[in-house]
Amino acid sequence: MKLTWKNNNNKSSKKRPVPTTSNLRNLPFDFDQQQNQDQPSPTTTSTNTNPQLNEELASLDSSDSSNTKQLALSFQAQGDKLAEDGKYREALGKWEAALTLIPENAVLHEQKAQVLLEIGDSWNALKAATRAAELEPSWAEAWITLGRAQLNFGEPDSAIESFDKALAIKPDSEEAQDDRHTASHLIKRRKQLHSAGLSTSQNRYAVNDNKTKSS
Repeated sequence: MKLTWKNNNNKSSKKRPVPTTSNLRNLPFDFDQQQNQDQPSPTTTSTNTNPQLNEELASLDSSDSSNTKQLALSFQAQGDKLAEDGKYREALGKWEAALTLIPENAVLHEQKAQVLLEIGDSWNALKAATRAAELEPSWAEAWITLGRAQLNFGEPDSAIESFDKALAIKPDSEEAQDDRHTASHLIKRRKQLHSAGLSTSQNRYAVNDNKTKSS
């Protein structure tokens, strides 16, 4: 899936990917039952290990808000370009630097969540998307990204709630409608597996495991 970005903070006009169902990773519920979902994924978000970035951050006069914003937007723009080029981990590093300066920026958290989903880091994507929705609860795209993160994390019920919130804000959103349909289908699939003998106490399961048992 090609991610596209627009270098501005206008949430209503920012270009976003429109993935098909097949592009949503780890669906449906292909999580190993032995995986500890309460712990962060071994794939963690990028940190600011670039010496040049650290020097720029250290030399910044915190009292100069205009310089702070300018540097943050520069980091964001660099991250956007890296994401366009498919350099997702490098993009995350730039966005992390920007978030150090403007931690309440919902767009950065949402972009970060999209890229984390792209590289398969569902746990950190969920955290980033949750933060974006907390910061901008009236932004439909933040709820859509949160719903996708919840789907990838194996929580279709929570995803339905997020997509419903997105549709309450933006009723004509095809993304939210399509993804809600996907979540609904997965919930129906879960019920079918439960009726076939899977314990109803299990919230997550692996479809491949179920196939193995039935074969």
